[in-house]
Amino acid sequence: MKTEENKMSISVVYWSGTGNTQAMAEAVAEGIRKAGADAAVIEVSEADAGALSGEESFALGCPSMGAEQLEESEMEPFVAELEPLVSGKKILLFGSYGWGDGEWMRDWAQRMKEAGAVLVREEGIIANEAPDEETLEECRAAGKELAENR
Repeated sequence: MKTEENKMSISVVYWSGTGNTQAMAEAVAEGIRKAGADAAVIEVSEADAGALSGEESFALGCPSMGAEQLEESEMEPFVAELEPLVSGKKILLFGSYGWGDGEWMRDWAQRMKEAGAVLVREEGIIANEAPDEETLEECRAAGKELAENR
């Protein structure tokens, strides 16, 4: 998506139930902006997979739900629609969890790699419950890397 200054905007699309993944999305956007790019933080309910597929790079965030899976009513259908469109795209995955060991993120990362995406963080960025400052800093660094390596 082009902005008025003709800089490319990088979308950070997320679903958050408690605000933890939203905090991570905001930190990713901070990193993108530190690298000199524009960031658009978008709740998945407002996102358009077709439009996102036109971007070279973007970030996707979702917490672990149920038996370590993506949120089913909004995020999973969005990812399923986006999946055939991600080949060659640089993607950052992130999210929080309250139980388990991060299996949902490993599965999601593998799914995106199999669809041809190039992941900025091989296994995504995960936070147990609310992200601490170290995790938020990792999100900022990954956002910066996403913007710099377009």
